[in-house]
Amino acid sequence: MSEVGQDRAGKPNCAVVFGASGGIGSALCEALVADGIGTVFAGSRNGAAAAADAANPFCFDLRDEQSIAAAAALVKEHKPDLIIVATGILTLNDGTGPERSYRALDADTMVEVLALNAIGPAIIAKHFLPLLPRDKRAVFAALSARVGSISDNGLGGWHSYRASKAALNMLIKNFGIELGRTHKQAVVAALHPGTVDSELSKPFQGNLPDGQLTGPADAARNLLKTLSNLKPGDSGGLFAFDGSRIEP
Repeated sequence: MSEVGQDRAGKPNCAVVFGASGGIGSALCEALVADGIGTVFAGSRNGAAAAADAANPFCFDLRDEQSIAAAAALVKEHKPDLIIVATGILTLNDGTGPERSYRALDADTMVEVLALNAIGPAIIAKHFLPLLPRDKRAVFAALSARVGSISDNGLGGWHSYRASKAALNMLIKNFGIELGRTHKQAVVAALHPGTVDSELSKPFQGNLPDGQLTGPADAARNLLKTLSNLKPGDSGGLFAFDGSRIEP
Protein backbone atom coordinates (compact mmCIF):
# COMPACT_ATOMS: atom_id res chain seq x y z
CA MET A 1 0.00 0.00 0.00
CA SER A 2 1.55 3.32 -1.04
CA GLU A 3 0.66 6.91 -0.34
CA VAL A 4 -2.57 6.31 1.55
CA GLY A 5 -0.98 8.39 4.28
CA GLN A 6 1.91 10.75 3.86
CA ASP A 7 5.06 9.69 5.65
CA ARG A 8 8.25 8.90 3.74
CA ALA A 9 7.46 5.22 3.60
CA GLY A 10 4.16 6.03 1.92
CA LYS A 11 2.10 4.74 4.83
CA PRO A 12 -0.26 6.53 7.19
CA ASN A 13 1.16 7.59 10.52
CA CYS A 14 -2.17 6.98 12.23
CA ALA A 15 -5.32 5.37 10.86
CA VAL A 16 -8.79 5.48 12.39
CA VAL A 17 -11.47 3.01 11.30
CA PHE A 18 -15.10 3.42 12.30
CA GLY A 19 -17.13 0.22 12.10
CA ALA A 20 -14.29 -2.10 13.05
CA SER A 21 -16.61 -4.89 14.16
CA GLY A 22 -18.15 -5.24 10.69
CA GLY A 23 -16.81 -7.43 7.91
CA ILE A 24 -15.11 -4.71 5.87
CA GLY A 25 -14.09 -2.59 8.86
CA SER A 26 -12.48 -5.53 10.61
CA ALA A 27 -10.61 -6.49 7.43
CA LEU A 28 -9.43 -2.89 6.98
CA CYS A 29 -8.01 -2.90 10.51
CA GLU A 30 -6.24 -6.20 9.86
CA ALA A 31 -4.77 -4.93 6.60
CA LEU A 32 -3.56 -1.68 8.13
CA VAL A 33 -1.96 -3.47 11.08
CA ALA A 34 -0.32 -5.98 8.72
CA ASP A 35 1.10 -3.09 6.70
CA GLY A 36 2.87 -1.80 9.77
CA ILE A 37 0.90 1.40 10.25
CA GLY A 38 2.24 3.25 13.26
CA THR A 39 -1.05 3.45 15.14
CA VAL A 40 -4.44 1.99 14.21
CA PHE A 41 -7.60 2.90 16.09
CA ALA A 42 -10.57 0.56 15.69
CA GLY A 43 -13.97 1.97 16.59
CA SER A 44 -17.12 -0.02 17.30
CA ARG A 45 -20.22 0.24 19.46
CA ASN A 46 -18.89 -2.24 22.01
CA GLY A 47 -15.33 -0.93 21.91
CA ALA A 48 -13.78 -4.25 20.87
CA ALA A 49 -11.28 -4.42 18.02
CA ALA A 50 -12.72 -7.63 16.65
CA ALA A 51 -9.97 -8.91 14.41
CA ALA A 52 -6.87 -6.77 14.73
CA ASP A 53 -5.39 -7.37 18.18
CA ALA A 54 -2.73 -4.73 17.60
CA ALA A 55 -5.34 -2.04 16.99
CA ASN A 56 -6.46 0.34 19.71
CA PRO A 57 -10.19 -0.08 20.37
CA PHE A 58 -12.60 2.73 21.14
CA CYS A 59 -16.37 3.06 21.51
CA PHE A 60 -18.66 5.21 19.44
CA ASP A 61 -22.32 5.39 18.51
CA LEU A 62 -23.42 6.99 15.24
CA ARG A 63 -26.46 8.43 17.01
CA ASP A 64 -24.44 9.91 19.89
CA GLU A 65 -22.38 12.93 18.88
CA GLN A 66 -20.73 13.08 22.29
CA SER A 67 -19.23 9.63 21.73
CA ILE A 68 -17.81 10.76 18.40
CA ALA A 69 -16.39 13.92 19.96
CA ALA A 70 -14.79 11.78 22.68
CA ALA A 71 -13.22 9.56 20.02
CA ALA A 72 -11.76 12.63 18.32
CA ALA A 73 -10.27 13.79 21.62
CA LEU A 74 -8.80 10.31 22.15
CA VAL A 75 -6.92 10.18 18.84
CA LYS A 76 -6.10 13.87 18.41
CA GLU A 77 -2.59 13.69 19.85
CA HIS A 78 -1.71 10.89 17.43
CA LYS A 79 -2.35 13.22 14.46
CA PRO A 80 -4.47 10.88 12.31
CA ASP A 81 -3.94 11.09 8.57
CA LEU A 82 -6.23 8.27 7.41
CA ILE A 83 -9.85 8.10 8.56
CA ILE A 84 -12.23 5.51 7.14
CA VAL A 85 -15.92 5.35 8.01
CA ALA A 86 -16.80 1.70 7.31
CA THR A 87 -20.29 1.83 8.76
CA GLY A 88 -23.65 1.38 7.09
CA ILE A 89 -26.98 -0.39 7.27
CA LEU A 90 -29.19 -2.02 4.66
CA THR A 91 -31.47 -4.25 6.73
CA LEU A 92 -32.63 -2.91 10.09
CA ASN A 93 -32.33 -4.86 13.32
CA ASP A 94 -36.02 -5.75 13.22
CA GLY A 95 -35.56 -7.41 9.83
CA THR A 96 -36.94 -4.55 7.76
CA GLY A 97 -35.13 -4.63 4.43
CA PRO A 98 -34.90 -2.17 1.54
CA GLU A 99 -38.24 -1.16 0.05
CA ARG A 100 -39.06 -2.64 -3.34
CA SER A 101 -41.86 -0.12 -3.91
CA TYR A 102 -42.86 3.35 -2.78
CA ARG A 103 -45.91 1.66 -1.24
CA ALA A 104 -43.62 0.19 1.41
CA LEU A 105 -42.18 3.53 2.53
CA ASP A 106 -42.29 4.16 6.27
CA ALA A 107 -41.22 7.44 7.81
CA ASP A 108 -39.55 5.92 10.88
CA THR A 109 -37.57 3.48 8.74
CA MET A 110 -36.41 6.28 6.46
CA VAL A 111 -35.28 8.36 9.43
CA GLU A 112 -33.25 5.47 10.85
CA VAL A 113 -31.57 4.61 7.54
CA LEU A 114 -30.69 8.23 6.84
CA ALA A 115 -29.42 8.71 10.40
CA LEU A 116 -27.05 5.75 10.17
CA ASN A 117 -25.92 6.00 6.55
CA ALA A 118 -25.63 9.76 6.09
CA ILE A 119 -26.00 11.81 9.26
CA GLY A 120 -23.71 9.66 11.42
CA PRO A 121 -20.80 9.78 8.95
CA ALA A 122 -21.34 13.53 8.57
CA ILE A 123 -20.96 14.03 12.33
CA ILE A 124 -17.78 11.94 12.25
CA ALA A 125 -16.49 14.29 9.54
CA LYS A 126 -17.43 17.30 11.66
CA HIS A 127 -15.14 16.15 14.46
CA PHE A 128 -12.38 14.39 12.51
CA LEU A 129 -11.72 16.53 9.44
CA PRO A 130 -10.18 19.27 11.65
CA LEU A 131 -7.64 16.71 12.92
CA LEU A 132 -6.14 16.06 9.49
CA PRO A 133 -2.73 17.62 8.79
CA ARG A 134 -2.66 20.65 6.52
CA ASP A 135 0.92 20.33 5.30
CA LYS A 136 0.89 16.80 3.85
CA ARG A 137 -1.36 14.18 2.33
CA ALA A 138 -4.33 12.98 4.34
CA VAL A 139 -7.41 10.93 3.53
CA PHE A 140 -10.99 10.84 4.79
CA ALA A 141 -13.11 8.11 3.22
CA ALA A 142 -16.58 6.69 3.80
CA LEU A 143 -18.18 3.53 2.47
CA SER A 144 -20.99 4.38 0.09
CA ALA A 145 -22.59 2.37 -2.72
CA ARG A 146 -23.06 2.47 -6.48
CA VAL A 147 -26.82 2.50 -5.91
CA GLY A 148 -26.38 5.99 -4.45
CA SER A 149 -25.60 7.26 -7.94
CA ILE A 150 -28.67 8.96 -9.44
CA SER A 151 -27.38 8.68 -13.02
CA ASP A 152 -26.64 4.95 -12.60
CA ASN A 153 -30.10 4.13 -11.26
CA GLY A 154 -31.99 2.09 -13.83
CA LEU A 155 -34.04 -0.16 -11.54
CA GLY A 156 -35.55 2.04 -8.83
CA GLY A 157 -36.58 0.62 -5.47
CA TRP A 158 -34.47 0.44 -2.31
CA HIS A 159 -35.67 3.98 -1.69
CA SER A 160 -34.31 4.73 1.77
CA TYR A 161 -30.96 3.06 1.14
CA ARG A 162 -30.45 4.76 -2.22
CA ALA A 163 -31.47 8.13 -0.80
CA SER A 164 -29.16 7.77 2.20
CA LYS A 165 -26.17 6.90 0.04
CA ALA A 166 -26.96 9.70 -2.42
CA ALA A 167 -27.05 12.06 0.57
CA LEU A 168 -23.71 10.69 1.79
CA ASN A 169 -22.19 11.18 -1.67
CA MET A 170 -23.31 14.82 -1.68
CA LEU A 171 -21.87 15.37 1.78
CA ILE A 172 -18.55 13.89 0.67
CA LYS A 173 -18.57 16.27 -2.31
CA ASN A 174 -19.19 19.20 0.01
CA PHE A 175 -16.48 18.12 2.44
CA GLY A 176 -13.99 17.71 -0.39
CA ILE A 177 -14.63 21.25 -1.60
CA GLU A 178 -14.45 22.80 1.86
CA LEU A 179 -11.41 20.88 3.07
CA GLY A 180 -9.57 21.60 -0.17
CA ARG A 181 -9.49 25.30 0.71
CA THR A 182 -7.26 24.70 3.72
CA HIS A 183 -5.79 21.21 3.13
CA LYS A 184 -4.31 21.33 -0.36
CA GLN A 185 -3.07 17.73 -0.32
CA ALA A 186 -6.12 16.14 1.30
CA VAL A 187 -8.45 13.64 -0.34
CA VAL A 188 -12.07 13.11 0.70
CA ALA A 189 -13.73 10.18 -1.04
CA ALA A 190 -16.77 7.92 -1.04
CA LEU A 191 -16.09 4.26 -1.78
CA HIS A 192 -18.19 1.54 -3.39
CA PRO A 193 -16.76 -1.76 -2.10
CA GLY A 194 -18.72 -4.03 -4.42
CA THR A 195 -20.76 -6.91 -3.03
CA VAL A 196 -18.80 -8.14 -0.04
CA ASP A 197 -19.46 -11.32 1.92
CA SER A 198 -20.68 -9.60 5.09
CA GLU A 199 -23.72 -9.44 7.34
CA LEU A 200 -25.02 -6.47 5.36
CA SER A 201 -25.14 -8.38 2.07
CA LYS A 202 -26.07 -11.88 3.28
CA PRO A 203 -29.82 -11.58 2.63
CA PHE A 204 -29.11 -10.59 -0.97
CA GLN A 205 -26.37 -13.01 -2.03
CA GLY A 206 -28.62 -15.76 -3.35
CA ASN A 207 -29.02 -14.50 -6.91
CA LEU A 208 -25.50 -13.20 -7.43
CA PRO A 209 -23.64 -14.46 -10.51
CA ASP A 210 -20.49 -16.43 -9.83
CA GLY A 211 -17.48 -14.23 -9.13
CA GLN A 212 -19.41 -11.18 -7.95
CA LEU A 213 -19.04 -11.86 -4.22
CA THR A 214 -15.80 -10.60 -2.69
CA GLY A 215 -14.30 -11.70 0.62
CA PRO A 216 -13.73 -8.97 3.24
CA ALA A 217 -9.93 -9.25 3.12
CA ASP A 218 -9.84 -8.79 -0.66
CA ALA A 219 -12.36 -5.96 -0.43
CA ALA A 220 -10.22 -4.16 2.15
CA ARG A 221 -7.12 -4.46 -0.01
CA ASN A 222 -9.02 -3.22 -3.04
CA LEU A 223 -10.29 -0.19 -1.15
CA LEU A 224 -6.89 0.71 0.27
CA LYS A 225 -5.34 0.41 -3.19
CA THR A 226 -8.02 2.68 -4.60
CA LEU A 227 -7.36 5.26 -1.90
CA SER A 228 -3.63 5.11 -2.52
CA ASN A 229 -4.15 6.11 -6.15
CA LEU A 230 -6.42 9.09 -5.52
CA LYS A 231 -5.09 12.61 -5.91
CA PRO A 232 -6.35 15.89 -4.42
CA GLY A 233 -8.12 16.58 -7.71
CA ASP A 234 -10.23 13.47 -7.09
CA SER A 235 -11.45 14.77 -3.76
CA GLY A 236 -15.22 14.72 -3.36
CA GLY A 237 -15.77 11.82 -5.76
CA LEU A 238 -17.31 8.36 -5.51
CA PHE A 239 -14.97 5.54 -6.52
CA ALA A 240 -15.48 1.82 -7.00
CA PHE A 241 -13.27 -0.89 -5.52
CA ASP A 242 -11.38 -1.16 -8.83
CA GLY A 243 -10.48 2.53 -8.79
CA SER A 244 -13.00 3.63 -11.41
CA ARG A 245 -15.00 6.79 -10.83
CA ILE A 246 -18.77 6.45 -10.45
CA GLU A 247 -20.72 9.41 -11.76
CA PRO A 248 -23.23 10.99 -9.37
